[in-house]
Amino acid sequence: MVAVASCFAQILALIDRAAFARAIQQHAAERAAKGFGCWDHFVAMLFCQIGSAHSLREICGGLATALGKLVHLGVRRTPTRSTLAYANAHRPWRLYETLFYHVLSQCQSVAASKRRRFRFKHPLRTLDTTIIELCATVFDWARFQRTKGAIKLHLQLDHQGCLPCWALVTDGDTNDVRIAQQLTFPPGTIVAIDRGYLDYALYHRWTRTEVGFVTRPRTNMLYEVLERRPVPDRGPVLADEVIRLTGLQAADRCPVPLRQVMIWDERQQRRLTFLTNLMHLAASTIAAIYKERWQIELLFKALKQHLKIKTFVGTSENAVQVQIWIALIAMVLLKFLQLKSTWPWSLSNLAALLRFNLLTYRDLWTWLNAPFERRSIAPGPSQGTLFAT
Repeated sequence: MVAVASCFAQILALIDRAAFARAIQQHAAERAAKGFGCWDHFVAMLFCQIGSAHSLREICGGLATALGKLVHLGVRRTPTRSTLAYANAHRPWRLYETLFYHVLSQCQSVAASKRRRFRFKHPLRTLDTTIIELCATVFDWARFQRTKGAIKLHLQLDHQGCLPCWALVTDGDTNDVRIAQQLTFPPGTIVAIDRGYLDYALYHRWTRTEVGFVTRPRTNMLYEVLERRPVPDRGPVLADEVIRLTGLQAADRCPVPLRQVMIWDERQQRRLTFLTNLMHLAASTIAAIYKERWQIELLFKALKQHLKIKTFVGTSENAVQVQIWIALIAMVLLKFLQLKSTWPWSLSNLAALLRFNLLTYRDLWTWLNAPFERRSIAPGPSQGTLFAT
């Protein structure tokens, strides 16, 4: 396979075509399709993400220059711009949402075999959102403010492999707390969130269902101290207290005791306070859990810098959803390659070098493990050099 397949073809081979066909049937995605199937559409938009194409012209032109390599991608012919634009506007985006969760399940099995960063058994999740700004006059369905347009990408990060394990695209003015209230977690899960998810009733529900959380409290939070726990003489921990909320509404919404941990951040020379319902972990571990929340910020940064979710090749809501979900699929595929490789890849380097080698003929897995030691493979019989002597 390697001698006749590009790196892009080998990445596409990771997609279960049988599962993809079932998803097509589930969403009736090829109803009334005329020649341009869902797989062709997916390949074109994944090429947009990994190849960093900026427009429909670049997607179609980039695939057209692949010449004989298209057959190894499972693509029958290069799409025209009008055909691809129509597919983005009308092909149901939920097809690619279903595909995302299937690819995620494959990647999670690989991540489960990796050594955990924390030394306790609880799974760690992070919830956060990012705003994707849009032009209000072009994307008139995505009203955010009077003169601005935006959508909001909600993500849940699984820290076992740092994988995006849940996603939702909403209007830009959707409240983060309302989305969090709709989510459920298995008992024993720890959720790291920022102040944007402040909801004392939600904290109470999580405590009753044995779901832990770590967050930052309000600076004007009213409480009384029930117990002061001992802290080490040396180290960053300044205080470790069991508290009860005394605010007018907070006490009714969350009547259970909570824990407040204060540490000194030597790097930024400031005091940090954390609120949690985890009573059995060390105070330093509580701080480390919240520090891990930064991984989702790095994921948002990677999505915006290396994949196409800031500029769109279609203006309809369906086209935007298609592009975002295929960007998430591309991110999971990149994470899969990173987890499988023995080379210490950073996600940014992997995305950049893979883009340069996307249509070259080489053993993808050998290249991932030794990217600067393996030459590309010539497809088919040798054609000789350009300047024969």
